[in-house]
Amino acid sequence: MKLNLERRVALVTGGGQGVGRQICIELAREGARVVVNDLFAPRAEAVAAEIRAQGGEAMAAPADITQAEQVRAMVDQSARHFDAPVEILVNNAGIIPERREKGGRTPAFVDMPVEDWAKIINLNVYGTLHCCHAVLPGMVARKGGRIVNIISEAGRIGEANMAVYSGAKAAIAGFAKALAKEHGRHAVTVNSIALGAVSHEGIKDGPLHVDATPQNNELLAKMLGIYPISKGVGRLSRPDDVSGLVAFLASDRALFITGQTIGASGGFAMV
Repeated sequence: MKLNLERRVALVTGGGQGVGRQICIELAREGARVVVNDLFAPRAEAVAAEIRAQGGEAMAAPADITQAEQVRAMVDQSARHFDAPVEILVNNAGIIPERREKGGRTPAFVDMPVEDWAKIINLNVYGTLHCCHAVLPGMVARKGGRIVNIISEAGRIGEANMAVYSGAKAAIAGFAKALAKEHGRHAVTVNSIALGAVSHEGIKDGPLHVDATPQNNELLAKMLGIYPISKGVGRLSRPDDVSGLVAFLASDRALFITGQTIGASGGFAMV
């Protein structure tokens, strides 16, 4: 399926590793010019260089998206670099609670320090708001744009020991629906993709490394039972299970899909 993203400028937050990296690569393969955002400059530079080595166009845009002024500067920089505004925004950057309890569990809400709430809400919620606020005026002026938010199934069903994270992701799902209603008249679509556990290279030392298998990883073998499709294919989802859906939602093929939360979690939540 040809998605016709040629020459469109796509900004991907948290693009330096894992799902974000694969989204950047997928959009570039479809012809988009990619702005690779990451908090850490070396990671953003590495992915941008990888895209350019494959014949695509990309620029690294290290920035802390919890800071509105840094987001505005990043969007302005990308406009100067490509001589074109952002037409596709993928809000991928996020953070989960730190696993501090014995056994690697995340703490219950009553045991979570207030400063940890702020970390989760600032990146997952305010980071998304800052990026949308920075690119929407251009999308409205041109009467067209695509916004795709990467959230979690925790935001749709709630997860014990992840209360603040669940709330933050739920907030983005609701925000996206409202934004879709506000800007449908400007031909701007806003959708969210809800993920479950994803194996990727950004967690090499963890149990969900992309090379882990049910045969060599006890935790992974137990987790497969949570995801209906994982039982059949024998693995958790990988970044390329997500990136193709992002590219589709960023294209004109998905013009009449807006305000939706689409699960890409192997059937973990069927709502």
